[in-house]
Amino acid sequence: MAVTTNLKNYLLALVCCCFAFVGSVKANDPPNVVLIFADDLGYGDLGCYGATKVQTPNIDRLAKQGRRFTDAHSCSAVCTPSRYGLMTGQYPALAQGGKGIWGPANMECELLIDTDKTTMADVFQSKGYDTAGFGKWHLGFKKRKNGWKLPLSPGPNDLGFDYFFGVPLVNSAPPYAFFENAGIYAGDADDPLKYLGRKPKKDTTTPLTPIPVTPENPKHGSNRVRNMFSGGVKAHQAYDDFQVGTILAERSVDWIKQRDGNPFFLYLATTNIHHPFTPAERFQGTSECGLYGDFIHELDWMVGEILNCLEQEGLADNTMIIFTSDNGGMFNNGGQTAFKQGHKQNGDLLGNKFGIWEGGHRVPMIAWWPQRIEAGSVSDQLISNVDFLATFAALTKFDLSEQQRANSENMLPALLDNPDTPLRQQLLLSPYRESHVSLRSGKWMYIPARGHGGFSGKTFGNHTFAGTAAAEFLGKENSDIAEGKIRKDALSAQLYDLVADPNQTQNVYQDHPEIVETMAAELRRYRAAK
Repeated sequence: MAVTTNLKNYLLALVCCCFAFVGSVKANDPPNVVLIFADDLGYGDLGCYGATKVQTPNIDRLAKQGRRFTDAHSCSAVCTPSRYGLMTGQYPALAQGGKGIWGPANMECELLIDTDKTTMADVFQSKGYDTAGFGKWHLGFKKRKNGWKLPLSPGPNDLGFDYFFGVPLVNSAPPYAFFENAGIYAGDADDPLKYLGRKPKKDTTTPLTPIPVTPENPKHGSNRVRNMFSGGVKAHQAYDDFQVGTILAERSVDWIKQRDGNPFFLYLATTNIHHPFTPAERFQGTSECGLYGDFIHELDWMVGEILNCLEQEGLADNTMIIFTSDNGGMFNNGGQTAFKQGHKQNGDLLGNKFGIWEGGHRVPMIAWWPQRIEAGSVSDQLISNVDFLATFAALTKFDLSEQQRANSENMLPALLDNPDTPLRQQLLLSPYRESHVSLRSGKWMYIPARGHGGFSGKTFGNHTFAGTAAAEFLGKENSDIAEGKIRKDALSAQLYDLVADPNQTQNVYQDHPEIVETMAAELRRYRAAK
């Protein structure tokens, strides 16, 4: 009897040791990482950032259970350069040997990232992670001019992604088909997509392919560029504006479920909430600010699908989620309709997408990792999407050289801990126009020119309504603006104290000549480094 009892005790102790061992292994497993990169989502577009006309319970949950950043920025106020900075850790203004990257990549754009350059996906892939991207790419394909002949290589697979499925450019531009790795999804060798050029001739013998057409504007959100391809009927039929969000969410979830215990990096670059605003039917009419808000609701649902999957698969405790946006909100037709219904896409910030004022590049950013990131915490650390390369390298213990790191700063302590001092001292910020490349240093924002350096539509109803005219219309105060224009006696450059005046109401350029001199010299140093 005593022998039997001792044996039971021994077996019980052995089992407990085994469970303890398994637990310790799991605790030390490399963390999974999910980066959700929304498109054109403004600082005021989420409930946890003050929105009242939309409901974002899943994204708000990330903030409630994680950390919300109040001073986060896209390195550019434009989509393509912002994505370049995200991938490479290099300021887009310094890219391509100093030539810089400024506007959205066009149809014929070559791959903008040198395949020898270390990307954030490379960091994970080199550490044995499974890596995948879903959604908007918009960084070009091939070497030199892209004529859209297959394979679309080099591309994402040459930059650290084992798998990529998504939209080649943006949801408002052709080819209105998905791509998968280096091919066109649902492509037909007997009926390939054929690019006819940016201005196809009307009398061409190879007519444009009929494609699913977004319902009449502005109801569904403005400016969808006409098709520029013939052929590819099956590829076009597999693409539906109103199903893009659903398809990207479903494919992301399916990919996570197939990982079989291997650590993974998932990059979900949504087309929400870039125009045209085409949420699935079940989301239409669910917000209080039109299709713009409904598209945010679909984005929130997508985040919820990822969260639910991680929890159901038992992966949540060892997964970090980063949620942010590629730039600020654009005051296009959808944004204008939302404003008329009481929604402030960029909150009280001055400016919009494409411009250098805060509304163009200050973005929502949330970090979530159960039991590792303090729940309900808020950080005022200065942080940018250009920092993810160094941050992910630190997370995975990837040895990043100075050259590979480029302009990226390791912000992992700002995600996991509560540093007493700023981790990033300066940040170079780019708008649409090179003339307005600006410098953030501590609390100061220095802009070396008048105005905002972005789009300049003058009237409400214009797709490009922005700048001083839009600021006046939105009721934003700025000491350099009067009656929707730059005042004749406005100063030649701008300086703002963003701690005292985050909404940039008062240009204090003339009051702090020593700060201006120092920051202007720093900006010249960056330009000289091109």
